Amino acid sequence: MHIEHIAIWCKDIEQMKTFYAKYFHATANNKYHNHAKKFTSYFLNFGNGARLELMQMGNISERMDSLTAQYKGIAHFAISLGSKERVDDLTQQLKQDGYILLDGPRTTGDGYYESVIMDPEQNRIELTV
Repeated sequence: MHIEHIAIWCKDIEQMKTFYAKYFHATANNKYHNHAKKFTSYFLNFGNGARLELMQMGNISERMDSLTAQYKGIAHFAISLGSKERVDDLTQQLKQDGYILLDGPRTTGDGYYESVIMDPEQNRIELTV
């Protein structure tokens, strides 16, 4: 069993695609359009493991008003970079480029070496070894 993909409702799907391509070397499929639902999406591939689906549709709420309603964003997801040095380097680059660093880099109580940054739409990304 494995995670096939994680999906994020986005405000600006193009900005999000550019962010993940630039900093995580993701490649995107062709944009999918469902004109009847006014829905668009990209699947981003990172070379192996789970994919990321970026989705956009006009009637998705900015906040969680109900447990059953869709709303923009996710809680967080983790991207393994392979080494402490890569975590440190990418954390520094993202911070330098103006992205919000919430925590780290540090070793957590459960043994993960990580930092937590925000993507352009304020989704939390854990950068881990």
